Amino acid sequence: MWWCPSSVLHLLRCVRLRPCARRGRNRWPLGIRERWAYMKLLVQSLYFNSLTDSDVVFDSIFEPVFWTVDYITRWFGLVFVWLVVILTSSILGIAYVVLLPLILTTYSPAWIAWHICYGHWNIIMIVFHYYKAAKTSPGCPPMERNSTPFVSVCKKCIIPKPARTHHCGICNRCILKMDHHCPWLNNCVGHFNHRYFFSFCLFMTLGCVYCSISGRNLFLDAYSDLGRFKHLDMEKPGVPVTGMGLLIGLLPSGQTNYQTPAPPYSFKDKMINKSIIYMWVLTSTVGLALGALTIWHAVLISRGETSIERHTNSKERKRLEKWGQVYKNPFNYGKLNNWKIFLGVEKRSHWVTRVLLPSAHTPHGNGLTWNVFPFKKDFLAV
Repeated sequence: MWWCPSSVLHLLRCVRLRPCARRGRNRWPLGIRERWAYMKLLVQSLYFNSLTDSDVVFDSIFEPVFWTVDYITRWFGLVFVWLVVILTSSILGIAYVVLLPLILTTYSPAWIAWHICYGHWNIIMIVFHYYKAAKTSPGCPPMERNSTPFVSVCKKCIIPKPARTHHCGICNRCILKMDHHCPWLNNCVGHFNHRYFFSFCLFMTLGCVYCSISGRNLFLDAYSDLGRFKHLDMEKPGVPVTGMGLLIGLLPSGQTNYQTPAPPYSFKDKMINKSIIYMWVLTSTVGLALGALTIWHAVLISRGETSIERHTNSKERKRLEKWGQVYKNPFNYGKLNNWKIFLGVEKRSHWVTRVLLPSAHTPHGNGLTWNVFPFKKDFLAV
């Protein structure tokens, strides 16, 4: 044992190498047992702590990959934000330049009033909630020492983490009640901007569905018109060139210029039809994709969960099922109360002033502590 420090040998002699129940069956010599225990001690010293598991090892091995993905996502965040602004502005431009004149000349006064009122209300709600979701901080736990209760310590920030708080590798900070990092907002979705994010998704979906349904007939007409224009282009009358003229490019005798009759449609007509097709395809596609995302988040809100808690609660539920126990989400107050807390509805008038109209009210609580039952059940009449 000349290669082992004396302090390590003393530690190994003081620690039991095997449980008492198995000591009688262990026939290995003392020297081999001491070497084996010393090797185990060396391997365990490389771990982060005694709680290290396969997840920690996996994170350590793939840390360069995660860092690269986080860096690229952080850089592309501004690109995604500008893409949202450009695409939305293009749809608004088509609506005002192309569709509004058609509505004013073909629809009845009642339908004109409906389209103008609903369209502008939808635009205001989309712009307001997108701006607030992108610019509002989701909330972070305090960095200084405080008396706030916490459930763990972040291994990246090395600060206490309150309940429902998670670390975002892209923002490089802990987020209160973190749901996910949204590249289209270039911001995390957390406690203070979760309502803005969901409202933006909801009203953007409603706007896309509105454009898709109301513009369906215009899309069909524009598609058929483009097909007719293409057919007319293929049947344009030309000037016959025969003989040597095919080789040297000469026109028939007596003709000094080549003239093609004007097409039966203008460039403006062609661009209008293409704009209508572009608007309908884009709004229909975004409406389907964003609608599915909105429904998914609505289900999570009804359960009192975030996207991250959906996975953690599922694992905890399966773990307790093995022990014959039932897991109950402590933040689920019932579907109706979950929506009232999420939307900040405290009285009947708030369904209009805080849900159907732009409102910058803050959510319930500070995101650091969570009351098990912040309100009595069904605190508002249904």
